Amino acid sequence: MLRISIQTILRGALMAGGIGIFLAASPLEVAAQDRTPMRIAVEGAFPPFNYLDANNKLQGFDIDIANALCEVGKFECQFIIEKWDDIIPNLVADKYDAIISSMSMSLERRQKVAFTEKYYNSPSVFIVRKDTSINDISPAALSDRKLGVTSSTAQESFANHLYPEMKKTIFRSSPELYKGLADGSVDIILEDKLAIYDWIANTKAGSCCEFKGPDLVDVTYFGEGAGIALRLDDKERLTRLDKALKSIKADGTYDMINAKYFPFSIQ
Repeated sequence: MLRISIQTILRGALMAGGIGIFLAASPLEVAAQDRTPMRIAVEGAFPPFNYLDANNKLQGFDIDIANALCEVGKFECQFIIEKWDDIIPNLVADKYDAIISSMSMSLERRQKVAFTEKYYNSPSVFIVRKDTSINDISPAALSDRKLGVTSSTAQESFANHLYPEMKKTIFRSSPELYKGLADGSVDIILEDKLAIYDWIANTKAGSCCEFKGPDLVDVTYFGEGAGIALRLDDKERLTRLDKALKSIKADGTYDMINAKYFPFSIQ
């Protein structure tokens, strides 16, 4: 059945009678028209930064920051869940416009994509089970141990270059990485410290384990914090997102989101 709007009927009737009238769009329609579409890719498997809840809805620090930036920057945003291995290639291929998924701004990634200013900073760290005999985390001391890392991450690159002798298990996601450590599939893992903080501090499964050694802050592998990735030529969007990021930090929005997930500042 053909569906004709009341506005169409009114326009036809009034114009037929020689009378023109302008029917204004609703405030919601105007707001949508004023916004720039932006497709945002997230992994959806990196709690507490981005993950799917029991209702299959995206949640997490990255999601809240993205929504705040979309509001302030006047973007009409759509989230797309993407496999981590494909997330940069598909950004370059124009399948979405931005990656807001706790991506560290490494030198290698900067050759492929542009980044905004950082929106948070976190070191990487080794984690072991509390019953381990591991005390020394030098490459020589760990050469006969099994190391776990997540695929296509800065931690995997760091381990491959600085711990080449170690046997490595590559996990597809952070939750699988944590389970591998807890069940003894690997002896030690390397992970983003903030990402694993909640698992260690607030879950029964994570109570098995603890940080080992100093924080790792090598800029070559871990970059200068997490940034929003864009295509190299997308300068206009980059400028708008940097401006929006500065705004939510200045007005307290960032701090409120920070406090929702961490009892300390992660700027």
